[in-house]
Amino acid sequence: MTRRDNVGPVCSLKFVTLLVALIPELLFLGAGVQLQDNGYDGLLIAINPQVSEDQNLIPNIKEMITEASFYLFNATKRRVFFRNIKILIPTTWKANNYSKVKQELYEKANVIVTDWYGAHGDDPYTLQYRGCGKEGKYIHFTSNFLLNDDLTAGYGPRGRVFVHEWAHLRWGVFDEYNNEKPFYINGQNQIKVTRPISLSILRCSSDITGIFVCEKGPCPQENCIISKLFKEGCMFIYNSTQNATASIMFMQSLSSVVEFCNAHTHNQEAPNLQNQMCSLRSAWDVITDSADFNHSFPMNGTGLPPPPVFSLIQAGDKVVCLVLDVSSKMEEADRLLRLQQAAEFYLMQIIEIHTFVGIVSFNSKGEIRAQLHQINSDDDRKLLVSHLPSTVSAEAQTSICSGLKKGFEVVEKLNGKAHGSVMILVTSGGDEHIGNCLLTVLSSGSTIHSIALGSSVVENLEELSQHTGGVKFFVPDKSNSNSMIDAFSRIPSGTGDIFQKRIQLESTGENVKPHHQLKNTVTVDNSVGNDTTFLVTWQTSGPPEIALVDPNGRKYYTSDFITNPALRTARLCIPGTAEPGLWTYTLNNTHHSLQALKVTVTSRASSSAMPPATVEVFVERDSPRFPHPVMIYANVRKGIYPILNATVTATIEPETADPVVLKLFDDGAGADIIKNDGIYSRYFFSFAVNGSYSLKVHVSYSSSISGLAHSVPGNRAIYVPGYIANGNIQMNAPRKSVGRHEEEQKWGFSRVSSGGSFSVLGVPAGPHPDVFPPCKIIDLEAVKVEEEVTLSWTAPGEDYDQGQANSYEIRMSQSLQKIQDDFNNAILVNISKPLSPQQAGTKEIFTFSPKLFTNGPDHQPDGETQESHRIYVAIRAIDKNSLKSAVSNIAQVPLFIPPNSAPVLARDHLILKGVLTAVSSIGIICLTIAVTHYTLNRKKRADKKENGTKLI
Repeated sequence: MTRRDNVGPVCSLKFVTLLVALIPELLFLGAGVQLQDNGYDGLLIAINPQVSEDQNLIPNIKEMITEASFYLFNATKRRVFFRNIKILIPTTWKANNYSKVKQELYEKANVIVTDWYGAHGDDPYTLQYRGCGKEGKYIHFTSNFLLNDDLTAGYGPRGRVFVHEWAHLRWGVFDEYNNEKPFYINGQNQIKVTRPISLSILRCSSDITGIFVCEKGPCPQENCIISKLFKEGCMFIYNSTQNATASIMFMQSLSSVVEFCNAHTHNQEAPNLQNQMCSLRSAWDVITDSADFNHSFPMNGTGLPPPPVFSLIQAGDKVVCLVLDVSSKMEEADRLLRLQQAAEFYLMQIIEIHTFVGIVSFNSKGEIRAQLHQINSDDDRKLLVSHLPSTVSAEAQTSICSGLKKGFEVVEKLNGKAHGSVMILVTSGGDEHIGNCLLTVLSSGSTIHSIALGSSVVENLEELSQHTGGVKFFVPDKSNSNSMIDAFSRIPSGTGDIFQKRIQLESTGENVKPHHQLKNTVTVDNSVGNDTTFLVTWQTSGPPEIALVDPNGRKYYTSDFITNPALRTARLCIPGTAEPGLWTYTLNNTHHSLQALKVTVTSRASSSAMPPATVEVFVERDSPRFPHPVMIYANVRKGIYPILNATVTATIEPETADPVVLKLFDDGAGADIIKNDGIYSRYFFSFAVNGSYSLKVHVSYSSSISGLAHSVPGNRAIYVPGYIANGNIQMNAPRKSVGRHEEEQKWGFSRVSSGGSFSVLGVPAGPHPDVFPPCKIIDLEAVKVEEEVTLSWTAPGEDYDQGQANSYEIRMSQSLQKIQDDFNNAILVNISKPLSPQQAGTKEIFTFSPKLFTNGPDHQPDGETQESHRIYVAIRAIDKNSLKSAVSNIAQVPLFIPPNSAPVLARDHLILKGVLTAVSSIGIICLTIAVTHYTLNRKKRADKKENGTKLI
């Protein structure tokens, strides 16, 4: 709950605290997964509407979670298990005795099941977009993974796979294997498999054994490791029977693996994401530092927890009620007009057919303007539009509770309950008594999406949305802002069906001078085009002069648009599928005064066989108070494939200051933790004022750039190609690789999406002090070329990931532990040539000779009893006011490799078994001849020796 600085919010905070104590189950409705008494409640698994109904899918999901619950309980040393699980059944499946949804939405699911396959086929994966110890977005399974039992040979039992992914999702740990770097050379010049091995204690995965396999069978190490590189066609096959008990984040499929690596058994040298993202910390250290473990203790006794309880839920008829403020404050800054324009667009174009819709208005009291009416035609939509409020009252007081009470009264007339209904609450004023109906709202089972207008702070409005699973928006009082329409366009459908979702292609507005024009282009790509609509809105009476030209040169004019003079809107629906390509629109301001002109373009998918590109925007923040930054994220993808090389721009609008435009990046630096995962990120800290900020993201993509990733990024459960059983190699079926259908793409695309709003408090008046350090460097890499080491990294900024830092501090050590624990006393790498930091986001390269720093006796690492063959390097940036970034990830590189000798593979890590198989009949014949020849010669020598002895 947002902490405020006055008495009213403190009272509200106490009220909610009391509510949590009295009725905790109410908070599970929209608050996501909760941990109570060692059990997780509220885990939501959602099946995508495109998944075909299969009678085995639900039982298999139940079996997976039940197995996972017991496995997780033991792996966490009797700490946590799964208690209550909800499975959201798509409306495309036949109705059964399913319970009706309350506030559960597909978009809020922790686990999604789809028929969208990545390049690696059925790999389960978790979308992680934040740093170490932070929750991920969701776990993804394909329906085939859940139905095809043959896949368990490669991935392991489904319950174990789920625990591997749950650790990613809930606790923010990362994989301990690395497919791109399956081997590395350690400090003792030995080749190691990348896995969680302790260097000093033979635990964790150090006992995992197996053999090298080349293209034609088992082979010795030297046939696979050539010049320190792993030869293509080679792999390491593990024994099916092992003694190792860890690690779940490495290979959960092994039956002996039952725990996470801890600080005593974790391998800090392995080049994996866990070490890179978590500063060499073990998975168990990260897990035990989580809020879950801070508030739970191991259960007493030796028994297992009860099996999970499953609830099958399915959405019924969709019910929406508009709850609209008509107090006198709505007369300010054309608020009512902008509300009318957005609500008309929502009713005419956005809301799905067959939805039941009601309308309520309120000031100090609520009034029902339209009872529930089902949308079955355009006439139904027009009828509802006619019930929108057209005037404001003379009363300034607002009672949000009165409006919501009337809204519940409307929706309850359908089924007697408000469960599963949606309230779209629009308000312009403060209401000190909103906390009085929080209990009613939480117990209603309705989802509240809130839209706050103007600069008046509505206390606890955020809580109404947060605790019911809704989205909150803020609309500034700016005539050229299109935020109101963006908010209505962003309200989720809750079904997860992107083929029916209305996608926003354009949203822009400008204050246009008299007799000037607003002219631009919008791309309609071939993945969309159905139900394409152009909406034009204006400020004063009389429409602008509109001209729209499609890619073939066909022209549309003002007379072709459906105009509503009272609401000052003009709408054109393109029949059939809109022609793909560039559409050019021109709006001429024919009036003698400045006029705010705005354009919104939306469309739907052109085909159910090709998912359209989508963008989902969200923000994260550690604290709502200055100076903590906000992290802005835009998830840009086509189906499940990330879209790379797009231009992604965020526009942040504060209440009273000018908008801030911020470009987002997918470069694996700054706020963006993983490169090329389709999630574009940036820090935002340019806080101009206290209060609310509205967020919108524009995405554009050029067809001349390769932009669709060939794989689905994310931390995933490892697929094991085969095992050694009883001395025999037993290979699993090759992992299914699904090729992408590269449809002809002559055009790029454009997308717009609202990211809702966020609030900031404690912003100082006047110029801000410099409290923002450079961001941590997270992509430092080191490569040794002959006698020199070349470092590369992405430049941070003067402030986080913006601007230009002042200097770098580079340090190195031959002791990993020393540079990790005591960076300030590691060896300083003196930079002979000035290394001035470049602009944030630029690739930096620096080369130095480690011999200059490692030859002297003073540089022998403490406690080292043998020569180290590696160096470890880290870096931090410093700004002009001496504020320092956190120490970077630690890069490591072999320091010395004996010439003409291959590194020796450590025997305690890889035990080679089996006999080399003959590769050709010639080889067998040659070997037989050689053996026969040797035997005959030996016999002759023996005979001669015997004869010689006799002669003596």
